[in-house]
Amino acid sequence: MISLVAMRARIERGELTPGAAIRASLEAIGRHDSDIRAFVVTNVAAGVAASSKPLRGIAVGVKDVYDTADMPTQMGSAIYAGWQPKGDAALVMMARRAGASIVGKTATTAFAHMDPTTTRNPHNLAHTPGGSSSGSAAAVAAGMVPLAFGTQTGGSVIRPASFCGVAGMKPSFGLLPTTGIKCYSGSLDTAGLFAATVADVLVALRCLTGRDFAQSDEDPPLRVGVTRQSFAGPAEEDSQAALAIASQAFNDAGAIVVDKDDPEEFGAAWEQHPIIADGEALRSLAWEWETNRELIPVKLCQALKAAEDITPSRFDEARRISRKARLAARAFFSDVDAVITFSAPGAAPKGLDSTGDAKFNRLWTLLGVPCVNVPVLHNSHALPIGVQIIAPFGFDSVALAAALLLERELAAVRT
Repeated sequence: MISLVAMRARIERGELTPGAAIRASLEAIGRHDSDIRAFVVTNVAAGVAASSKPLRGIAVGVKDVYDTADMPTQMGSAIYAGWQPKGDAALVMMARRAGASIVGKTATTAFAHMDPTTTRNPHNLAHTPGGSSSGSAAAVAAGMVPLAFGTQTGGSVIRPASFCGVAGMKPSFGLLPTTGIKCYSGSLDTAGLFAATVADVLVALRCLTGRDFAQSDEDPPLRVGVTRQSFAGPAEEDSQAALAIASQAFNDAGAIVVDKDDPEEFGAAWEQHPIIADGEALRSLAWEWETNRELIPVKLCQALKAAEDITPSRFDEARRISRKARLAARAFFSDVDAVITFSAPGAAPKGLDSTGDAKFNRLWTLLGVPCVNVPVLHNSHALPIGVQIIAPFGFDSVALAAALLLERELAAVRT
């Protein structure tokens, strides 16, 4: 993989020109993407920012639900084959202003739902990379780009990051703009980032937003809770092992680690996620559903058909239950700075007919809180598995600090 931090350092030292860095990514795409299929469009004419900017020389892959003025935005759907927006999505423009070069559009499931793409997992081509941000996770994992953008409605950043063995972050809801992104669910969809390491994600987020996410070295020891989300069902042995390793690593790093019981409001809200997500999708995809239903793939078609039976009162009740969970989250986080839990039920499933299960992700998306995937181990089949670090809403710096601590402790153990 390509470290964004290392590449910026080489550019600053004059060891690598920004143009050469972009060409290297384009060449890597040319070498690997016929097998991985992470990109649906490549911008071979991607230029480099004329002035010195913090992300100058950094190649970015953008999930193909983001509008781009210089490349088609096709949303994984035949309905939008060849469709060319007039302008960039807000986050794409933020990346350009920071000096980054958009080198291509990455594969997405149709309208960021569950019907899989043809993208393959770089660790084993017979396995899914996850979804819906399939191409973005795979592109970073395969060393084609140091940074990629995705979105998450349920688990579409954290789960593919775990399956592909990369760092991924779903920030607090609204921290990154979704203007210019084809949203599935307006109250859930969150723009997110993929990079080789948590340190790379932190630097990218800082350069994009102008915010300082650093934590003081003088802060007291982190208080880390461990939650297994029993309401979501069991995790596989590999994910349980990853969580145990992460818990021990935090303990070895001096953090205070405690088990956390999930309030009953969490389980109740978890059950409401599909009602809210699919209920809003029926509105956001109203034109496509009414005029091009025959081009909508099977799983999305089933979800939208089911959503037609959601009454306004049922939808409103789901929102009320979710609100109770957000209030309960305040008490849940009152005695810890962050919690760790499973990023996915296990390693990437074999086959390309599914993107995996978001059952351990969707509550946190519903709560709008920041989540960071940290790769922890490879199983006996050499497939990666991560854990996710979660902090209270708006405390993205805490989530990143905890993820950095875990990343560094794991690296120290491996050396």
